[in-house]
Amino acid sequence: MPRALDWRDCGDGLRCASLRVPVDWGRPGGAATSVDVALLPAQDPSRRLGHIIVTLGYGSTVAAVRARPDTVSELARWFDVVLAEPRGAGVRCATPQPDPGRLEVAGRRGWRAFARGNAAYDRSCRRAAGAAYAGLTSWQAAHDLDALRTALGESRLTYLGDSAGAVAGQAYLELFPGRVGRMYLEGVADHTEPGLEARLLARARAAEAMVRDFRSWCAALPVCPLRRRDALTAFDDLVRRAPLRAGEDRVLTAAQVASAVRNGLDQGRRTELAQAMDAALHGDATALAALLRPAPASTAAPASPAAAAPPDVAASPAAPPGSVGPVPSVEKAGLATGVAYCRDFPTGVTGYREYRQIEARLRAAAPRVGWLSGRREIARCLGIAPGPAWLPHQPQQRSQPQQPRQRQADGAARRAGRVLVGAGRSDEVTPASGAARVAAAFPGAVLLRHGDGHGAYLEQGVRKLRASCLRSHVHDYLVNGRLPRPGTTCGGELAGVLDG
Repeated sequence: MPRALDWRDCGDGLRCASLRVPVDWGRPGGAATSVDVALLPAQDPSRRLGHIIVTLGYGSTVAAVRARPDTVSELARWFDVVLAEPRGAGVRCATPQPDPGRLEVAGRRGWRAFARGNAAYDRSCRRAAGAAYAGLTSWQAAHDLDALRTALGESRLTYLGDSAGAVAGQAYLELFPGRVGRMYLEGVADHTEPGLEARLLARARAAEAMVRDFRSWCAALPVCPLRRRDALTAFDDLVRRAPLRAGEDRVLTAAQVASAVRNGLDQGRRTELAQAMDAALHGDATALAALLRPAPASTAAPASPAAAAPPDVAASPAAPPGSVGPVPSVEKAGLATGVAYCRDFPTGVTGYREYRQIEARLRAAAPRVGWLSGRREIARCLGIAPGPAWLPHQPQQRSQPQQPRQRQADGAARRAGRVLVGAGRSDEVTPASGAARVAAAFPGAVLLRHGDGHGAYLEQGVRKLRASCLRSHVHDYLVNGRLPRPGTTCGGELAGVLDG
């Protein structure tokens, strides 16, 4: 029985606490670790509906909400909002995880250098985490959620999970189906996909679809500089002309052109992309080269651990979350959540030649920019040592990871409560096809499709789209228990705000 939480003020209107849990819930008498949580109290305690637990991304949930409180602050109209850190968010690694963008245009030598950098990050996380390193999986995090539910005095779990939080939510549905109250999952990465290449192919096709969406967006927008010229034709012309001059001492290769365009397809950068492509067509690719750099964080819950900013104060028993301050960049610190991602979604690919064979098939299916998604996914775990399987204490998972888990999921699905799953048409990180499979696995679950991308619920909160179709349905379900009708679809509500 978990102890009651010892809450303390920690700035920004939050109260913080730590929950002591086993490193491995399969061996509860073994080593222990701490999960850090923060509480955003309900605005009107007399009308509160209880606690809702929230986990966002593979970075620090607490730091993300401190930086952009409007992601989830609206939930405090009805609930005490409990921000639960994913495993690894409290572990600072001395060596940061390398930027995945480095692998996109790397040859054999760059591939090996990247793997060495990721291995150094992994080793530093192992040293920093100590015994807790062995527990970095969402299977363990799901048990943490159940311990937190008990500590909060709730008989059933009310939960909102995005990205890594959705992975933990999926595990909770399988492990504790009878304890689910209301659960909204968005940015769902599906563990039942039948292998790495299928996962990469789904992402590649989703990214390629974003290029077609960009063409349609530009054709319908009077101020788009590419409006009178088909955007796909413009892209093909730029690739054919490569290398492109990008200032006095720089050129862009064809692969770099594709990478820059892919970055520009993200929500909020399409206007910038259209202008950059137009300038490049007129001989100056400087603005296109600028798109090779990652955009400033546009969502509070990045799916990539390398994109997640660590908390200002280390969330660990020795240094709990404290006073607010600027969130340091990931280049200055690292979190062990990158390791946690690789425990959840190992790739098994180590060799450059092996991946090039996969990449050739991805290029055939998604020839413009989608094929780059494969390298982005491989970059997350290349060089990181294999670790515990999704389900612990089942060695057969190493060779056939999906089969034992699927058998457990089949039984859990029949007992799980009703769940709402969000699926974004423009979500290349966690494609809608995976979210649809997750929803289909649990009878009574409803799939809510929308036209925005990864982290749409969170981004709409930041943009103060209080009455958006997506957020209205999510809140009606979480507050009143009313699920949208099956087949309900919301449009893309961020594009006009960000790019209009």
